[in-house]
Order: sequence, then C-alpha cells, then structure tokens
Amino acid sequence: MSARDDVLSRIRSALGPDRSVPPEAVRDYRLTDDRPLDVLLDVLVDRVEDYRATVARCGQDQVRTTVQRLLTETLGEHDPADVVVAPGLPAPWRPEGSTEDDDRPAVELAARAAAVTGVAVAIAETGTLVLDGSPTSGRRALSLLPDCLVCVVTADQVVGNVPEALARLDPLRPLTMVSGPSATSDIELERVEGVHGPRTLLVVLVAPATD
Repeated sequence: MSARDDVLSRIRSALGPDRSVPPEAVRDYRLTDDRPLDVLLDVLVDRVEDYRATVARCGQDQVRTTVQRLLTETLGEHDPADVVVAPGLPAPWRPEGSTEDDDRPAVELAARAAAVTGVAVAIAETGTLVLDGSPTSGRRALSLLPDCLVCVVTADQVVGNVPEALARLDPLRPLTMVSGPSATSDIELERVEGVHGPRTLLVVLVAPATD
C-alpha cells in the first residue's frame, strides 16, 4: 500500500460507513451580462484605472501609434529594441524597432524595459485581463518579468463577468489573470508596486469595427 492509499484509507475509516453525500453546489449566479458593449467597455476602463493602470482607447488602425505613445510617455527616451513583444502579436500592433520574444532566458527578459502582448479575454466587472499562454499572449514570463506591461485588448474580447470569461477559456492552458499592476502591502500597510510582476500596466483598448 502506498502512502497515499494509507492516508485515504484512514480518512474513510474516520468518516465511517454512513457518511452523507455532499449537496450539489448552488449555481444560481448570473452566467451572462446583458449590458450593451459600449457600457461594458466603459466599466472595464473604470475598473482598470481604479487599479492604477493607464488605459488608452484607439481605433483599429491606431494600435501601433498608441502603443508607441504610451511607451514613450512611460519610459521616456528608450531603445526600441528594449521592448519585447509576444511572438504572435499582429505586425500592425508592434512598436517599431521592438524585438520578438524567442524564449530567451528569464534573466535577459527581466532586463527588458517593457513587454507588449495581446489577451485572451477581458472581464469588465472585475477589470481583469486574462492571458492564456497563446502566441498572442506570450509565455507567462513575458507578462511577469519586464517592469512595464502593455496589453492590447480588442472590443470583441470584452465580456461582462467571470462566468462568461471562463466559458471562453481553455482550463488546461496556463492562465494569468491581471488586475492592475503587481502590488502588495509591506509591514506598515503601505502599498508597494512591482513586487511580483510589472510595476506599470498600460492597456490599449481597441474600438469595435465599424460598418
């Protein structure tokens, strides 16, 4: 008998033969959000900014210029090659001179000034961006090691609540949920940013396509 079998056997003995079947979990919460898309976009912006992140809205043909503007405003004069992008990030979204992530060692990735990625889904109610390790989102290290993270979110990726988001995601993928810049509190309860991830979060929200 393995240690695991021994532990489980002792648990069964402790519970006794008349242990009851646990009740079904009550799932009467909202599964969808019927608010219009423009309302959800406003809610997302409000929540993300409340987390001390910066949001910039733009049209579909303005993503690159908007990303470059945010990076310049945040980093000042910087080497464009110091910005690394997810390998599947669309070419029109990539800032000029940036380099593509090539699974370089973590120590090299951490030395980069900023990373630019897409997302899998964005949750308006919680202000959460979900990255799933796909080529557009990039590997998890890309969103955690550089000090500045830029996430491009398209309007069709925005949902109202968590159940809607989970329905779109593959639970077997390495999911990273980002709700504002990395932050914690020290022993004096003072907020400290950049401890477990990027100190700065910049979000580019792309408007829906127009007919």
